[in-house]
Parts: sequence; C-alpha cells; structure tokens
Amino acid sequence: MIKHLLFVCLLCFTFFAQAQVDTNSYQTQRFKINELLKERSARFGQYDQSLNQRTGIFGFQTKKDIKNSNEILRQIVLNDNNIFKELKVLLEYKDLQVQQVQSNAKASNERISAYMAAIKKLQDQNEILRKQLSEQEKESGNASFYVILLMAALLVAAGYIIYTKVALIKKIRNA
Repeated sequence: MIKHLLFVCLLCFTFFAQAQVDTNSYQTQRFKINELLKERSARFGQYDQSLNQRTGIFGFQTKKDIKNSNEILRQIVLNDNNIFKELKVLLEYKDLQVQQVQSNAKASNERISAYMAAIKKLQDQNEILRKQLSEQEKESGNASFYVILLMAALLVAAGYIIYTKVALIKKIRNA
C-alpha cells in the first residue's frame, strides 16, 4: 500500500515539475520576444534619426546617409524575422499546452468513466449480495422454525415417555 502511495506521489511530482518546466520555457520565450520588440523600437528610433540626418551640401542627404538608413532598415527586417521565428516557437508552446490540457482532460474523463463503471459494478454486486442475504435470512428463519418445532416434538415425546414410565412404575407399585 505504501509503495502505491509513493508511486502516486512521485507521479504527481513529475507531472507538476513538467508543468513548471513548460511554464518557465513559455515565460523565457515571451521574454525573448519582448526583448526583440524593444530592440526593434530602438532601431526604428535610429532609422528616424538617420532619415533626418543630412550631411551633404545645401542640407541634402548623401549616398552614405542613405546607405546608413538602408542598413538600419535591413537590421529592422532581420530583427522582424527573428521575432517571427520566436513567435512561432511561442505558438508551438501554446499548442503543446493546449494538447496537454486536452490529453489531461481526456485522461480525466477516462478515469472518471472507469470509476463510474467500477461503482456501477460494485453497486450491482452489492444488490446481488443483499438479495442473497435476504434469502439466507428467510432460509435461516425457516430453519429456526423447523428446529424449534423439532425441539417441541422431542420435548413432547420425552414427556410422553417419562409419563408412561411413571405411570408404569405406579402401576407396578400398586400391584
């Protein structure tokens, strides 16, 4: 019994530990995405500054200014690609969590159904045993009645035998 209890406790601990690992992974993934979004916002600020930067003659942008702006824009696009990749991983975590919840719900429903079937089976057995008990009580009641009747018959027979012996003894003494 103790082994079974320890096994159940170990199983529960493993389940909770796995759930905690999944939650930690999900939180780590969210943190990565938030950091990438902050980086993206910072790069957009740099891009706005580079667009306003005019180092050319008469306040015009030079090729170098435009290349710098394009490089910042390229880094934003690369960052966006990383964000999409991390979002995909995050969605996979969510899908995994949904699948786990569904599988846990299914397992719980199966256990509940098994418990209900076991309870129904035990109730049926209990009903059969109650019927058998009432039949045995009726039979033992009948048997008790027959035993009492037999005892009464034996008492009457014993009384008759004693009476006839006493009468015979009196007859012999009187004779």
